[in-house]
Formats: sequence, structure tokens, C-alpha cells
Amino acid sequence: MKINNTKLYAIAMLVSLMAFNCNNDDDSISQPMGPDFSGTYAQQDQMGRPAVNTVFVSSGMKDAFNTTIPSSQGDAFQAMFQNNLEGLSPAYANPGDTNALGLDSATFTGLLATDVLNVSLDGTTTFYDGTNVLTGRALADDVITVELLLIFGGEDFSENPGLSNDNVDANDKAFLTSFPYLASPW
Repeated sequence: MKINNTKLYAIAMLVSLMAFNCNNDDDSISQPMGPDFSGTYAQQDQMGRPAVNTVFVSSGMKDAFNTTIPSSQGDAFQAMFQNNLEGLSPAYANPGDTNALGLDSATFTGLLATDVLNVSLDGTTTFYDGTNVLTGRALADDVITVELLLIFGGEDFSENPGLSNDNVDANDKAFLTSFPYLASPW
């Protein structure tokens, strides 16, 4: 038995009409527009600068740090950060020792204890490009190496070379050239 194209199209249309019944019931179901903020929410974690919490917050204080608002973190955690920095890094062994930014341990940990990502509104946005430091973050910035250099590298990034580089020089996949810019997943 041979079926012509007209009969085949008619059968396909009938099947699609029976399978996909649409109606206009948008008014009968109340759909919220946008996120629902009516509940009670609590901050659980934050990471303005990667690895800062991991390295400088003592193990028993991680939850307290994560739930402290950034404007209160400096006063609450700077002394702990400084103590941990000076215990970790020989680059701050002597009073007056500074990092490549010219910051001594108290000043540097005061900056780090407020865990926010600074952003330059009128200049280069980068974690570090040789000139600009902590003015934001580009996707390709080697954030961990920069942090290691500032912690262990001393005044000119030359101290403790074995501790000053994570040896991961690029992302494992190329970033996209258009939004959303992140590399595609494996």
C-alpha cells in the first residue's frame, strides 16, 4: 500500500495536534517573577580572594570568618591573619620586612582580612599585571601565584622561589571570546 505525501502530512498534523495540546492558562497559575527573597537566608561562605580563608583563618574560626560581614572582618581577624602570615612566611621574619607592594605584615594582613575583591572603576582590572595590583580580577589572572608571591616573595618577589609559584600557568581550556567567557566544561 502506497501512501502519498498529502496523506502523510495529514497524519503527521493529526498526531502533533493530539500530542501537543496547548492552552492559555497563564492567568490561572500565579508564577513569581524573579527570585523569591521572602525567606530567611544566612551567609554560609564567601571568597572575595581565593585561598585567603584557607591559608590565614585558623581551623576553628572558618565558620565565624565566613559569616562575618566584610566591613567587620578586618577588626575581627587581622591579628589572626598577621600571626599566621608571620608563622608561614620567612619573608616577614624581621620587623619592617615588606612585600613587593611595600606592605609590612600588619598592613598586608589588614588588607587581606577584609575578604572582598577590589575593582578599579577607572583603570585596569587585574589581580596583578606587573604594575596594577588588586584592582580586580580578569579570568586569566594567575591569582594563586600572585598571592604566593605576596606572601612568600619578599620585597622583590625573589625570596623563597620554591614557595612563590603554584606552577599552574594557564587554564586547562581556552576561555571564550564572548559572553559568558568561561571555558566550556569538559
